[in-house]
Amino acid sequence: MRSQSEKAEAFKAMHSNGCFVIPNPWDVGSARMLVGMGFQALATTSQGYANSIGVLDYELTRDQKLDHCRALCAGVDVPIAADLENGYGHAPDMCAETIRLAAETGLVGGSIEDYDPENDTIYEVKHAAERVAAAVNAANALPFPFLITGRAENHLRGRQDLKDTITRLQAYQEAGANVLYAPFLPSLSAIRTVLSEIDRPLNVLGPSPAGHSVPELAAAGVRRVSLGSSLYKALLGTFVSAAEDLNENGTFGYLAQGLPNARRDTLLRTGTPSP
Repeated sequence: MRSQSEKAEAFKAMHSNGCFVIPNPWDVGSARMLVGMGFQALATTSQGYANSIGVLDYELTRDQKLDHCRALCAGVDVPIAADLENGYGHAPDMCAETIRLAAETGLVGGSIEDYDPENDTIYEVKHAAERVAAAVNAANALPFPFLITGRAENHLRGRQDLKDTITRLQAYQEAGANVLYAPFLPSLSAIRTVLSEIDRPLNVLGPSPAGHSVPELAAAGVRRVSLGSSLYKALLGTFVSAAEDLNENGTFGYLAQGLPNARRDTLLRTGTPSP
């Protein structure tokens, strides 16, 4: 296993040029299979993990999320970043504390978003930037690079205000965020507009209204493509369809879609780190 510092340096270098996909596993098994397929970095999915343990998105406690991150980081030998939601608190010092605790799990990056799930609203931009700045200061005090992603949630929450999204991303850039992210940007044109107004690496949610391929996003200048909960949703779609067919028709046609045991075992073995 590489050290946390080695993984942190590798993760930082991945953002220096080109474009890479950072998929989102929901447990150690899915993480190891993704590594077995060759992915060089991973990110958590809050919704995927929450649903996998029987709760809804935003119902996870910080301790639950940190325990999950600790298990993932111990389970694979690639850099892992986390969706840290709103930092699990409204105040900037809560965001800072979450970053310090996240780093202790083995993570090398994390996002702080400007959505307040408790009140179903977007934080005022000045306060949101102060929260990002507190997270950045906590990260900068660590003995290794810990990349902070500043997230502007407007479009994901139904607020189609690109101008305000850009203002927010610029504020998070000024606050020191290493990476910027606005989930659900509506088009490739909007993505290009955002890129023209910032000078930090941009993360784009791949499965989004823009609907473009990774090569198209890379050509536009996107540095990182995350998948959110989409892989977990794809798994659930197959699972529910199979169970419904069995329940309604008593047939086992879903077995034809199953992953062969040998392929599964190879991926798990390949993705399991050496001591």
